[in-house]
Amino acid sequence: MKAIVCTKYGPPEVLQLKEVIRPTPKDNEVLIRIYGTTVTAGDTEIRDLKFSFWMRLLMRLGFGIIRPRKKILGQELSGVIESVGKEVKLFNEGDQIFASSAFKFGAYAEYICLPSKYVITKKPKNMSYEEAAAVVTGGINALWYLRKANIQSGQKVLIRGGSGTIGTYAIQLAKYYGAEVTAIGNTNGSEMMKSLGADKVMDYTKDDFAQSSETYDVIFDVIGKSSFSNFVRSLKENGIYLLANTGTRKVRKLLKSGQKVIIGRSLTYETEDLVFLRELIEAGKLKTAIGKRYSLEQIPEAHRDIEKGGKTGNIVVTV
Repeated sequence: MKAIVCTKYGPPEVLQLKEVIRPTPKDNEVLIRIYGTTVTAGDTEIRDLKFSFWMRLLMRLGFGIIRPRKKILGQELSGVIESVGKEVKLFNEGDQIFASSAFKFGAYAEYICLPSKYVITKKPKNMSYEEAAAVVTGGINALWYLRKANIQSGQKVLIRGGSGTIGTYAIQLAKYYGAEVTAIGNTNGSEMMKSLGADKVMDYTKDDFAQSSETYDVIFDVIGKSSFSNFVRSLKENGIYLLANTGTRKVRKLLKSGQKVIIGRSLTYETEDLVFLRELIEAGKLKTAIGKRYSLEQIPEAHRDIEKGGKTGNIVVTV
């Protein structure tokens, strides 16, 4: 089978299209023919390991000292189950599914074997394989954080990173919960964020939300690079700050009495969450915002595209 193999840590050029042996499912696994996958900013970070020294060391210990132990990257996919192990009861040959391969990776390929207990469920009937694959990471992350905030109808929610993988789903889910949504994204993302339901949109290169007197019940900082003090000043009393990146010690020092910060250290992917997202999709409440499309062979180009910055929507791959 064809796959994109990460030969070592480094620039996009380390990703090479190769012929590899098609996997055979174990008794508790399913063999999936992949038709759609994605490229995310997280994929590029795992490939190049451009982190601080200590974080880079930890990453190498976890993923491989010299080169990735799992040479085929990619963590979300959609496709058709081609065969099942003899112990598998939940799935049958021919099932159309979408799934997370998590840190098993392997989605940059034509086939993958996953344990049936992984986060796998039926694909939404009204989505293409590419659209469905993109739901997994962005949708589950957005859902986890917004559920922690227990958003009530009429509350004001600010989403920083609204034009990206997580943010595009966060906008829609916040609207589903009845919030008034202000979304901050890149220059090219304004129309997309409006189309997803954002009541107000800002361009982070031009607009400074901190200069406004408006305050929010919930602030979801997907990016984690803006000034913490600016976010805290814009947070209402008893407001909740959802932080998808960085640590919390500095943030907690800035929080006022009654305010809370929630980060994703306990975030886990659950099949029930993917089922819930599928139900919203099939009810017309949630959709995938696609920025660009690539083929399997073009995945290195997709990595280069993300590293240029200004990514808008999801980057999907047709396998």
